[in-house]
Amino acid sequence: MVLNLSDVKGRPCEDFCVLQHSNRICVITLAEAHPLLQNGKTITSINYQISANCSRLQNKVSGKSKRGAQFLTELAPLCRISSSDGEEYTIYSCIRGRLIEVNENILSNPALLQEKPLTEGYIAVVLPKFEESKSITQGLLTQKEYEEVLSKRLNSSS
Repeated sequence: MVLNLSDVKGRPCEDFCVLQHSNRICVITLAEAHPLLQNGKTITSINYQISANCSRLQNKVSGKSKRGAQFLTELAPLCRISSSDGEEYTIYSCIRGRLIEVNENILSNPALLQEKPLTEGYIAVVLPKFEESKSITQGLLTQKEYEEVLSKRLNSSS
């Protein structure tokens, strides 16, 4: 199931996409209208170091119960992405759950984020709590609802 979240933290057009599998695993990616996927921007760096004491790269998960996984809230930052025009974008988890993995491949090949945002260019994998897995879809937009938001955005800017 493809779900979208628009204007995260009130920042216009900074949209994210959550790909939810039937086993409740969620993959966090950039939505098609995110500024990093528009206007021919070039990504210069991706940083999973959130603060002096928190790096998403230090996330070590083991076992069936995913011991050691960092717990994320909806607005927990996953990484910061810088572009060649000097802009920096903070990417948020969008959902509550355990951080299963971050995509280290985009560190050495940032173009994957733009070329294949829904597959190899994903940002992170998050596992919501079982009892919350149904409710995480509330507040997120279906692909059809997201397309309506994009259409309204386009109409209001022209």
